[in-house]
Amino acid sequence: MRMLTRLGGPARHVFFAALALLMAFPFYWMVTSALKTNDEIWRSPPTLWPEEPLWGNFAEAWNEAPFARYMGNSIFVAGSIVILQVINSGMMAYALTHMKFRLKGLFAGVILFGYMVPATAVYLPGYLVLSELHLLNSYAGLILSNCVSIFSIFLIRQAFLQVSHELVEAGEVDGASHMRILWTVLVPVTRSSFAVLALITFIEQYNNYFWPMLITKDPSLQLVSAGLRSFFVEGGAYGLKWPLIMAASAFTIAPLLLVFLLAQKTIMQSVNMTAGSSKG
Repeated sequence: MRMLTRLGGPARHVFFAALALLMAFPFYWMVTSALKTNDEIWRSPPTLWPEEPLWGNFAEAWNEAPFARYMGNSIFVAGSIVILQVINSGMMAYALTHMKFRLKGLFAGVILFGYMVPATAVYLPGYLVLSELHLLNSYAGLILSNCVSIFSIFLIRQAFLQVSHELVEAGEVDGASHMRILWTVLVPVTRSSFAVLALITFIEQYNNYFWPMLITKDPSLQLVSAGLRSFFVEGGAYGLKWPLIMAASAFTIAPLLLVFLLAQKTIMQSVNMTAGSSKG
């Protein structure tokens, strides 16, 4: 960091541009590999651009497996989980930061202690609970088993702690209910944190692999990660159809890029508003 502060403006721009290109190169390699033949992918030395781009590889990969269903499942499940986590995390964080009740500190400690428990430790009890509720192999099981996140509660709690309690007290004096204060006062002020929460949760759930594979057996419920694995292993794609595998990997991340662009705009707007208010 000290080295960056010593660099001038143009030098910093060049450094971060080079860093951005380095981070983007794997995506570029994936897309260009989708346009090559299998022999071109394994050619040594590798080429940065195919001799004759095979744009039809994308259509061929799309038609060889039900990727529309895989992506639709992932978008539906991830979007539903995002909505539920935003609601649950907002209400829980509000209770922990701006409400008074007995054993509040102990309750907060228990929640933060749960943050240290690895996710794999709750797979077996979670599976047994879903089995007793007859929610295995269903959309409801996928969504409800992920509708609460300790990380999400902790993230929003930290955002709410930065908001002055006087805003909440002013709302209470005006006769506003807790729900109204939460959604009309606190959420607009901390919307950048909610955008980060939505982005992280959507990416995590969209790419979720092990837990959905554990509780679902129906191929029609497969998410993108499981669908890509099935395409990779089955139908001779394993080691033989790398251009199609790269093409499938490329178009399945399109929803993630779109969500990132939307969340980035909200985050930057909130950051600029915060910076402007602090200067004023």
